Amino acid sequence: MEVLLNHPCAVVLVCALLFRVAHRLLQNLPVPKVVRGEEFRAWKWKNLSVSLVHSLLTGAWALSCVLIYPETVHNLHSYFVPVSYLLVCVSTGYFVQDAADIILTGHARGSWEFLVHHTLVIWCFGYALFTKLYVSGTVVALFVEVNSVTLHLRLMLKLAEQMSSPAFQVNKMLNLFTYVFFRLSAQGYLTWYIVYNYSWLDHASFFLAAMVLMNGMILVYFYRLLRADFCPRPKRTGTQNGTHKPAPMTQKFLTD
Repeated sequence: MEVLLNHPCAVVLVCALLFRVAHRLLQNLPVPKVVRGEEFRAWKWKNLSVSLVHSLLTGAWALSCVLIYPETVHNLHSYFVPVSYLLVCVSTGYFVQDAADIILTGHARGSWEFLVHHTLVIWCFGYALFTKLYVSGTVVALFVEVNSVTLHLRLMLKLAEQMSSPAFQVNKMLNLFTYVFFRLSAQGYLTWYIVYNYSWLDHASFFLAAMVLMNGMILVYFYRLLRADFCPRPKRTGTQNGTHKPAPMTQKFLTD
């Protein structure tokens, strides 16, 4: 516990390294043939595999913290227990690893939205780790990882071109449910907590601004999700010399 609290940066780097090890190990699992045939699809599949591991781990971990320690959800400012602090270290390590993977593999331009998201998350999580404040708030924020499980599965099924499969249809409904009850609800509660207690919270203006920006992003994503899965539009293609030119794969993933 003393090492954990006094050296959060070192713990985060160790966690980032462990997620990188997981990245390497997951490459031994079978990959759909259609994914192997394209460089971006192959990279995205590996990236999403690690993200899925993180979401399964931290989503269940965050829910367990709240169930075992109910004070977590009531005192977002100063309450925390060692297991919740470790959770924040682990999750921060993942985001550091994922941001590094996006940048070092040359996909920063096509994945800039994810980098903006990761930068905000690392900044806020890092503040919680170094000040020992808002650790519980960070745990509640990780409720969104329950929804991230279905989001990652959705993208992996799209990569494998399984949009017409029963698995995709079931996941589509689960994704909608978890988006509302775990992502939108968690963000809404955090925003309400900051606004309601704004007068005495530390650095309330910074966290409120971060929440407003994050809320805007998840609402845009929610609109895209509804449009892509429940109100699909005819595929648009550009034309060049009379031939159809499909949109780049990176662009498709940002819009769909």
